[in-house]
Amino acid sequence: MKSNKSLMRKAHFLGTKIRNLRKRNRLTMEDLSARCIKIDPESAPSVSYLSMIERGKRVPSEEVLSLIASIFQKDIKWFLDDVPEEDAITPNKGSKGGINGMALEPNFLFSNDILQIAIPEMLSQTGTSGRQFAHLLIRAHQEHNQNHFPDLERAAEEVGLKRLPLSLEDIIAITKNMGLKIKWFHKTPQSALDGVGIDTQSVVTSFFEPPNQININQLMKNQPHRLKYDLAVHIGHCVLHDKNGLRNVLVAGRNEISPLQDPTVQSQSSNVDPHDILHAWRDFECSFFAGALLCPKVPFRQLLDRNGYEIGSGQIAGVSESVAMRRMTAVSPYPHWHYFDAYAPGKLKAVYRGNGIPLPWGNMRLVQDPCQHWAVFRMINAPLEGTSSQISILNVGDEPRIYSCESIKVQDFAGNNHVLCAGIDLNPAINAQGNDALSLANDLKQACVKNGGSSSIPKAIKSDLMSIAKILNINWVERGIDNEARLICSRGAVCPRTPSCYEPCTV
Repeated sequence: MKSNKSLMRKAHFLGTKIRNLRKRNRLTMEDLSARCIKIDPESAPSVSYLSMIERGKRVPSEEVLSLIASIFQKDIKWFLDDVPEEDAITPNKGSKGGINGMALEPNFLFSNDILQIAIPEMLSQTGTSGRQFAHLLIRAHQEHNQNHFPDLERAAEEVGLKRLPLSLEDIIAITKNMGLKIKWFHKTPQSALDGVGIDTQSVVTSFFEPPNQININQLMKNQPHRLKYDLAVHIGHCVLHDKNGLRNVLVAGRNEISPLQDPTVQSQSSNVDPHDILHAWRDFECSFFAGALLCPKVPFRQLLDRNGYEIGSGQIAGVSESVAMRRMTAVSPYPHWHYFDAYAPGKLKAVYRGNGIPLPWGNMRLVQDPCQHWAVFRMINAPLEGTSSQISILNVGDEPRIYSCESIKVQDFAGNNHVLCAGIDLNPAINAQGNDALSLANDLKQACVKNGGSSSIPKAIKSDLMSIAKILNINWVERGIDNEARLICSRGAVCPRTPSCYEPCTV
């Protein structure tokens, strides 16, 4: 290297590589700075300078880079763009949820100014509204934290005192103690509908009217579980946001359809309005608060443990299947969960992927080649009652993973059928018992391939999976093991079945 200017032109991934190397070696920035000082006190970077290097705000001198390279036993050229090495530049999520993503480098292309220009253009070209994008940001935040929000849990526990179950009378008493009034309505006022973006398959169940009135659809009198949830959401709105006057409109049904899903729906603005972000965040906070109020973490976890994580545990807690299944993902000591709320055709209304499972369908647009072998979608098209358990094998990247899930078909308040699905990634549990999850998953995958896409689980694999099911104490994992395992894919273009379910996708 002849100059720092020459280095700058080759250092777009340098900061990410240093950060990932440091974290893989379990070094803090203080540790790395100290190691550098030990070798060369004069050239050693400070902690603040290291931070700027890792964030792409500074390009180190040749001396500093040589120092860091010697600590990690790397050739100095390894840190430059010519040797990208994807493992070195892809952020490692560690114990966090969500899917590993691309490194946001070079830094100057991912600056706030550039993103503020590019994002509205991207949304406009894809037909994504600002409101949808806001909810996507919130979901990514939720998945990154694997549904761990202790401040919201504590706020709910202070109100509900960790009682389980809370009766409708208990919830009404809490609303009255907070100075809130309940008023029933027959027809939704137009003022509550304006700007909500709902379709004809949706119904407004309740809305908050400042300063202290909760308006509730009279049809909710026959839906005590839903009524409790709505009241809990409005209580959360008041506790967390101090009745600040924002309209808090709750809607049941398949609402917020994208223009790409239904051409009769007028396109919403692609501008990312600050209020879209604020409303999405408050929607999430109030919803999470409501679940924590109705199913406090420790008592609900104990209830699930006693009942083997059966969906019917929600009835004991006095909540709907949806609330029970979403709370499973938050209170379980096992963190690798996913949850889908699916409507036909091709609509995921709610999504949570703390285990990084790829999306089979979208919640913003229809896909051309959806895999129909996912349990959640098989149940949509089947006249089944009760629940359905399934063991699935899915390639994530180039690695096969084993998933187990439980699905149930329900009807929403607006009368629409939809399917709820809660599932877990079994690979981490298999590895935790000292077994090779990838080898086991590949063996199960090959058994399914030989049988056209599904297969009874071989005896040896079944024994290993049964042990995992008992350790996790989840009954539906055991039931799924007794059924055939199924190959699934994220898109038909990568269908692992022979023959393939779809022709190669050209879209």
